[in-house]
Amino acid sequence: MKIFSYIVVLLALLAASSCGTVRHTPSVTDSTRVEVRVEREFIRDTAYIELPVIIEKRATLDTASTLENKYAKSEASVSGGVLHHSLQTKPVREPVIVQNEIVYRDSLVYRDRVVREDVYIEKELTWWQRFRLKLGSVSLILIVIAILYLFLYFFHNNLNSKAL
Repeated sequence: MKIFSYIVVLLALLAASSCGTVRHTPSVTDSTRVEVRVEREFIRDTAYIELPVIIEKRATLDTASTLENKYAKSEASVSGGVLHHSLQTKPVREPVIVQNEIVYRDSLVYRDRVVREDVYIEKELTWWQRFRLKLGSVSLILIVIAILYLFLYFFHNNLNSKAL
């Protein structure tokens, strides 16, 4: 009887074991991050200013003279006792240094999204797993038979002992 109980326990342990695979994938997580970058760059540039051409004449009773610079030319002459004076500007393009500011704006959006879920994958059973599954069904039937046998054995012994 003791051996029978060991066999029943062994068969119950075999029936309790199962086979199958589960792979865990990540659940849904979502994070968004925005990064804004501003870069400023100063570029030295040259601009040109054009002076307008201006002509001016004057007559006077003075001596002769001539004036000239990079922007204008002045001439004076005496004719018939009268000084004739003329002023003429030169067409000049004068360079002027200018600081130009260039602003670069850039925004980057980082979005991380991870999805986790359980995915059940069917896979072919090995011969050992198939054997354990079949043995589990058989052991369940044997456990039921053993319980019935024990119940009938004790019930029959109780009836026989009361009858005496």
